[in-house]
Amino acid sequence: MRLREWVRMLKRQSLIAYFVARNPRTPLMVRLLALGVAAYALSPIDLIPDLIPVLGHLDDLIIVPLGVALVIRLIPAEVAEAAKVKAAEASSKPVRYAAGLFIVLLWLLAAVMVARLVMR
Repeated sequence: MRLREWVRMLKRQSLIAYFVARNPRTPLMVRLLALGVAAYALSPIDLIPDLIPVLGHLDDLIIVPLGVALVIRLIPAEVAEAAKVKAAEASSKPVRYAAGLFIVLLWLLAAVMVARLVMR
């Protein structure tokens, strides 16, 4: 599999997790897990920075597919199929930079909250 195909697959998997999180038939804990997987996949902030050769991209190549696989195992089959169809449709649409900015702002908010807890 070529790198470009792998990147498309990761994008599609993160979209599947996002649509699973938005589905009202998804249990709350699975929704939170799916939202976390999607946020991690779409976020420019990683556990291991991408600047570190091999390891920087390895975390994305392991965490995202495993997270999506876990989410799909925990939801009904019809929810998974609906999310896959929506992800296929959405991946053909143009990129929205506002969504990326929103994810970055969420990470900054989370960092501020953690910093406040640590400072106490």
